[in-house]
Amino acid sequence: MTHPFLELPPLSAARFASVEDRVARLLDTRRDVVIMQGEALLPLEGAIRGTAGPGTTALNVITGPYGQTFGDWLRDCGATVIDLSVPFHTAVTADQVREAFAEHPEIDFVSLVHAEAATGNTNPVAEIGEVVREHGALFYLDAVASVGAEPVLPDAWGVDLCVIGAQKAMGGPAGVSAVSVSERAWARMAANPRAPRRSYLSLLDWKERWVDGGRKVLLHAPAQLEMLALEACLERIESVGLDTVMSRHRSAALATRAGALALGGGLEPYVYEAADAAPVATTLRVPSGVVASELVARALESDPTLPLAAGGGALAKEMIRVNHYGADATAQAVRASLTALGEALDGNDAGVDVEGARRAVESAWR
Repeated sequence: MTHPFLELPPLSAARFASVEDRVARLLDTRRDVVIMQGEALLPLEGAIRGTAGPGTTALNVITGPYGQTFGDWLRDCGATVIDLSVPFHTAVTADQVREAFAEHPEIDFVSLVHAEAATGNTNPVAEIGEVVREHGALFYLDAVASVGAEPVLPDAWGVDLCVIGAQKAMGGPAGVSAVSVSERAWARMAANPRAPRRSYLSLLDWKERWVDGGRKVLLHAPAQLEMLALEACLERIESVGLDTVMSRHRSAALATRAGALALGGGLEPYVYEAADAAPVATTLRVPSGVVASELVARALESDPTLPLAAGGGALAKEMIRVNHYGADATAQAVRASLTALGEALDGNDAGVDVEGARRAVESAWR
């Protein structure tokens, strides 16, 4: 039995390069873009291991669980790590980063997550980038959740290593990812004796065997279906316009926040300030006496496809995530999610107003 997915001709180097060019246009970057053949954790780890080592002093900003992971990788590389942790219900500020440089002028690497889908906050990368540039440090950014939901501009912001994935706001595949790399970052890798070589984690392999060779011969057989899915995803974004896609995510975030406030029942935004809230996902704090994971389970009984999840780890007790990204960045998905949460809360005699939430969603979306 034949299947069209199993009879595709091999993906050519030229087509692979054309997809990289499309990613570069999406990011408005003139820097090298390398598409990595795996989920975004691959370039996220590869970029740190390529540029960090025993001589590195890294400022690692923690606004959620991924920042904690980056600190672990940096320490494993032998770097001296200075953690800048802020409460997960807020965002880091450029002034806090500036103060860290004043206390530790030896910092030469800064790692930051743009939008933390896990905690629902987003960080002011443009302002932070100005501070990092003032001190000449290398700037590493996880933009996996933010790309497609809000501007991601590595060149304009001075980001040396900008990692993206397509599986969230872009509405694309999870098994392929990309990183834009500045000349400074390439130089740091080339000078790092511990940078991975002849390894799946190696960005330098891609630089020397792919980029420097004029992108004529691929390192290995690419993940063809994922590459074609990424190409289709980029084509779709280009056809409707990136601004339209980002506007849809902003509307979803505003509508979710407004609807949750109108719903009542003791639910409240987990991220205190709307300006700090990510457009890719809205996190909600459950009322006292309610376990978030149990509330989500009840809400999903009516429709298991709703984009609802409890927070991870210890946050599973107190946080709910409404993941309004990609195909779920719609008024319908937001309305259905809040309706299900309201119905799950209704037995608590907490003054739930499902109809008020629906009206608030429609009003905010307009």
